[in-house]
Amino acid sequence: MKKKIILLSVILLLLFLLCYPTEALAAARNGLKLWLETLLPTLLPFMILTGILVHTDWITKILQPTAPFFKVVFGLSPGGAYVFLLGLLTGYPMGAKLTADLYYAGKISRQEAEYLLTFCNNPSPAFLITYVGHICLEGKLHIGFLVGILFLSDMICMCFFRFTVYRKNSLLSFCTPKTSEQEYTSAGLLDFVIMNSFETMAKLGGYILMFSILSAAISHFWYLPAQGKYILLGLIEVTTGLHGLLLSGFSYSLRVLLALCISAFGGFCIMAQTKSVLGKELSLHPYASAKCMNAAVTAALILIFL
Repeated sequence: MKKKIILLSVILLLLFLLCYPTEALAAARNGLKLWLETLLPTLLPFMILTGILVHTDWITKILQPTAPFFKVVFGLSPGGAYVFLLGLLTGYPMGAKLTADLYYAGKISRQEAEYLLTFCNNPSPAFLITYVGHICLEGKLHIGFLVGILFLSDMICMCFFRFTVYRKNSLLSFCTPKTSEQEYTSAGLLDFVIMNSFETMAKLGGYILMFSILSAAISHFWYLPAQGKYILLGLIEVTTGLHGLLLSGFSYSLRVLLALCISAFGGFCIMAQTKSVLGKELSLHPYASAKCMNAAVTAALILIFL
């Protein structure tokens, strides 16, 4: 059934490309513009620099003084604390990328990697403040409330998975490298990390391109009430869906609710990007289940506080 759905989707997108080339071209340009002007300059430097840290022992040395705090409060090793801190700052899908890199380098266990995926892959503060807060919500919502609600929701999800799903597992168990360790010179390590980072960015660009075309196809053939289209587009691709809320005609309170829930969920495009950086051994299921729970908790918190 899964293969049939994928085949049908591919055929429909091909027909859309052939029958409506102007709309498809515009959608492809918008997707590539998002990748080239936003993701590439913001994520690529982080990928290169963090890649260097992952393939050395510097992470442990830098975070060792704070190890007792992160172990007690979050149940994380120094490597896990590194993913948590950078995941908060850099946004989708860097949390998942760092988790996978550390797991395959043998810096964290599989249990800790799966645990990290439930709360370390989120929208960045810069995205929330500029795009969600100032553009999509027109600067009317206090930034502290916007960021605080999503952070609180994330921490609630973290506590749930830590004390229920992974309560009986040893998150900080011994781990070994999943790929053969190679000795690099300084130049060789930099070359390896740069190529690996560009490969990841190319994958992300491909996913953004295809989901942008998919969103355009859905918009073209949507004949149901327009409000449902904006919600569906938000579930598919977060930036397109959030921008569509401006045109939806929803009340401001409902727009706040939908914008924050869509941001917490991330959309299927982000989910596909996350799957692409996890590799073959790490499952997408912990991340997907946590994102659904994160969106539900965010909705509950907004209804309580607003």
